Amino acid sequence: MKYLHLIWASLFRRKTRTILTLVSIVAAFLLFGLLDAVRTSFAQAGQSANGAQRLQTGSKLSFIQELPQSLQARMEQVPGVRTVTYANWFGGAYQDPHNQVFSFAVAPNYLDVYPEMSVSDDQRKAFADTRTGVLVGEGLAQRFHWKVGDRIPMQSTIFPDRSGSKNWVFDVSGIIHSTDKKAAGFFDQLLLLHWTYFDDTTPYNRGQVGWYVTHVADVNQADRVAKAIDALSANSDHETRTLTEQAATANWMKQVADIGLIVTSIMGAVFFTLMLLSGNTMMQAVRERTGELAVLKTIGFSSTSVLAMVLAESVLLLVLGGVIGIGLAEPLIPVISRGSNGMLSLPPVGASSWVLGVSLMLAIGVLVGALPAWSAMRLNIVDALARR
Repeated sequence: MKYLHLIWASLFRRKTRTILTLVSIVAAFLLFGLLDAVRTSFAQAGQSANGAQRLQTGSKLSFIQELPQSLQARMEQVPGVRTVTYANWFGGAYQDPHNQVFSFAVAPNYLDVYPEMSVSDDQRKAFADTRTGVLVGEGLAQRFHWKVGDRIPMQSTIFPDRSGSKNWVFDVSGIIHSTDKKAAGFFDQLLLLHWTYFDDTTPYNRGQVGWYVTHVADVNQADRVAKAIDALSANSDHETRTLTEQAATANWMKQVADIGLIVTSIMGAVFFTLMLLSGNTMMQAVRERTGELAVLKTIGFSSTSVLAMVLAESVLLLVLGGVIGIGLAEPLIPVISRGSNGMLSLPPVGASSWVLGVSLMLAIGVLVGALPAWSAMRLNIVDALARR
């Protein structure tokens, strides 16, 4: 620490170059903070504290392949199963195909398996009594200014009705309030319609189910229950794969897009470019100070001290820019979430992101400073002073 003033002065010897490099580092770590929030958001999608008691059963072949509704009765007979419900993906959009809505056609007992979704008794009864009724998440209702009693037109990007039109009309029967803060971003954006109405109206479903959700009596028996459920359809034309809710959500996300791989690839390219840029900056800085480094050695600084100071300068450059970048991501994330009108619900920058970010700062700082620091350590005083 006693050489900090010297390291700081060396770092800002060429202010313009250093500031431009810092801007690049800030941009890179700002992007890191935002993309890591996106990755975390997708990883947590649909998960909640109650998810450990739920299993999801889908087609073993593909998540778009449907299952027979008759499987429900057999699943309910499996020891350890408390409740079985089911749903289909509807693929809804409001007014414009770009306004995608998480919309499911669900069984009558769907809400019984999801205590995270709270609907008042009168609204739940209205939903049950209204064939074209839908329940909408609180965030979704705010996004499109819906209220109970509204009649809303919806498009299905997948299923037409029996007339061939993909335009559907629903009645808002109730509002879903999330009781789980961790999963609120997902449940607040849901639209639930009746599976029976969906099945009767589209000619393409014909009594098929997209996936089953099983509420198990004992979470410690979940693996046994999952294997027993999959054994029911073994060697049939509709073999199933039953996973925990967390694993099923992650598996579904990977079939749509591997968010983790995408984020890692982008950040890998960004940090590789950053290493080249900051490494070039450090090489130039050391090359310009060859004479000064020789003087330091002449007045008693050891080669190890010179090595440490150059490395410290490199690390300080990365840490300074990185902390500013991740720090800027924190206030920007809520702004982006609000600006997406509920389509994105990004978590704040957490401790794990900070730990990973600081680790990257230190690692990149050491890597880009290693070569110039080694050159400075091996500097020959006579040759340096003679500019040879």
